[in-house]
Amino acid sequence: MASIFTQIVEGKLPCHKICENDSFLAFLDISPIKLGHTLVIPKQEIDYIFDLDDTIYQGLMSFAKPIAVAIKVALSCSRVGVVVAGYEVPHAHVHLVPTDSMADFSFANAQRATEVQLTEVADKIRRQL
Repeated sequence: MASIFTQIVEGKLPCHKICENDSFLAFLDISPIKLGHTLVIPKQEIDYIFDLDDTIYQGLMSFAKPIAVAIKVALSCSRVGVVVAGYEVPHAHVHLVPTDSMADFSFANAQRATEVQLTEVADKIRRQL
């Protein structure tokens, strides 16, 4: 069965898309650690990030970089942290989390965001790209 991320890539499930190209997709996490928390994925479904071939791995990080810059500007945070945990969904992904301190990295703080919040923050980030 396709992962939830593959279903998003295929258009079977909705998302608050930040940007995409032929190989990668970035969209907002619906249960963010902090509003603006963005997931960046390869469109190809590969479970473990270190199983990605070097081209896809490097492409994923290159694709994520301008998105992180846009998040930082749009949300006026100190930094955009990068987390790769690899347990939540069996599809390689990178978390881009707007942060002002290490305390902002706790997944225990994740809360379901409203559609209005997600729409507003996605628009703010996209305007910076």
